Amino acid sequence: MSAKVARVAAQAKLNLGLRILARERSGYHEIETLFARIALADIVTVRPRDEERSLVVRGLESGPELENLAYLAAAAYSDATGWPGGFEIDIEKRIPVGGGLGGGSADAGAVLRALNALAARPVSDVELLRIALTIGADVPYLTTTESLALAWGRGERMLSLPALPERTVLLVLPGFAVSTAEAFGWIASARTADVPSPRLVSVAELTSWETLQPHVVNDFEPVVCERHPDAASTLAQLRAAGATIAGMSGSGSTMFGVVPLFSDTAALVSALPGTVVPTRTVTRVAAVELVE
Repeated sequence: MSAKVARVAAQAKLNLGLRILARERSGYHEIETLFARIALADIVTVRPRDEERSLVVRGLESGPELENLAYLAAAAYSDATGWPGGFEIDIEKRIPVGGGLGGGSADAGAVLRALNALAARPVSDVELLRIALTIGADVPYLTTTESLALAWGRGERMLSLPALPERTVLLVLPGFAVSTAEAFGWIASARTADVPSPRLVSVAELTSWETLQPHVVNDFEPVVCERHPDAASTLAQLRAAGATIAGMSGSGSTMFGVVPLFSDTAALVSALPGTVVPTRTVTRVAAVELVE
C-alpha cells in the first residue's frame, strides 16, 4: 500500500444510560448501555514497523506502555493477523484519564481502525470487533463508526441507532477518581434484591433527546454519589444551569450536562464547579486519515 501512516481522532464516549445486570461465571458483569460519541478526542497516529514496537503519549500521563490499551490493541491485531511485526504509536492525549469517557478504549479502537485501513489484507468488521472485545468492554463500540448505539452483554452486542441532533455537552471533572473495580463492588454490596432484567426499550424512544431522557439512568451514580456528595451537588447544579439531561458517564467520575447547541457556554461554565470542559455530541465519527 502507498499509505504508510494513519491518523485518527479517537473520540470519547458518553454513557447516556448504564445498567449493571447479572454477573457471569467468568466474573464479568453484563451491562446495558446507550453509547454516544462526543467531539472531544485524542489524536492517534500509527506507523507500522518491521519489528520494533513503541508508544509515545503526550499531554496527559496514562500509565506504563505495556498496560496501555492502544499498545495492547496493536499487539492483539498483530497476533490475530500476523501483521505488522512492529508498530510506532503516537498519542496526543486530550481526553481526561480515568473519568468514564473511554479515552484509553477510544485510543485502542482508533489503533485497530488505523491498522486495518493500512493492512494489505484488512479483516472484516466482525473480526475487528472480535479483536476489540479482547481489549476491553468499551473497545468494540469505540472501534465502530457509529455515533449512537445501544449495547448489551459486555458491550459487544450492539444495535446502531440514528444519530441524534448535535448538542453542546458540558463535562465537569471533579477532584476525585473512581476505580471501576471498586464501583462494581459498591453496587454488589448495595444490592439486596435480584439483579434487574434487561429493559425492553423501543427504538422510537431513543430517536430524540426528549424521548430518551427517561432512560438516562446510571446504576453507578447512586453508589458514587453516596461516597462523594459533591457529585450529587454537581448534577443538581448542571440541571439548575439548564441541562436538559445530566448524568455520570461510565463508573465516573465525570459528570455531564446536555444543553441546546447555541447556549451561552461561557456563562454556563462560570456557573459550574471545578474543571469544566465544553464539547458536543457528533453525528459522524471521524474517519481514518491515510498519509502517504
